[in-house]
Amino acid sequence: MTVSLSTVEDKTRATIGVRLFTVLAWVPERRALRRVHSSHPVEYPVGGEKTVEVAAGWLERCITGQEPYFGPDSAAVREIFADHELIDSLGCGAVINVPVVDDGRTLGVLNLLDAEGHYDDDSVAVARSLAPLAVPALRELLEETR
Repeated sequence: MTVSLSTVEDKTRATIGVRLFTVLAWVPERRALRRVHSSHPVEYPVGGEKTVEVAAGWLERCITGQEPYFGPDSAAVREIFADHELIDSLGCGAVINVPVVDDGRTLGVLNLLDAEGHYDDDSVAVARSLAPLAVPALRELLEETR
């Protein structure tokens, strides 16, 4: 049985903590990220897409380079995300974005946000270890939408 994205959220919450948790599927044809899971469906509804809302360097790092992005404070969040005011209103000032990679292909990104100062380099390592859990669910979702 495929591990659901809700289960990945629960494991993330239990291991390193998270206030806002979303999963974005990478749609290479449109160079877009489509939200497929959200802990806050009112503020961040499933189905929403991001294309130019994030800095170019972020896409290169997470999607192309398949490396996590760690923003430890509000300044880092503001620098990368156009929706930083909404993020701030939810009490979030730190972010970890971890690519979900399957056999060399980026399927999407786990987005973990919490209070400023909540995460450190160890948190990034733990988040990275959780990303493979999302592979089957993301693979399934991407196959359904092709």
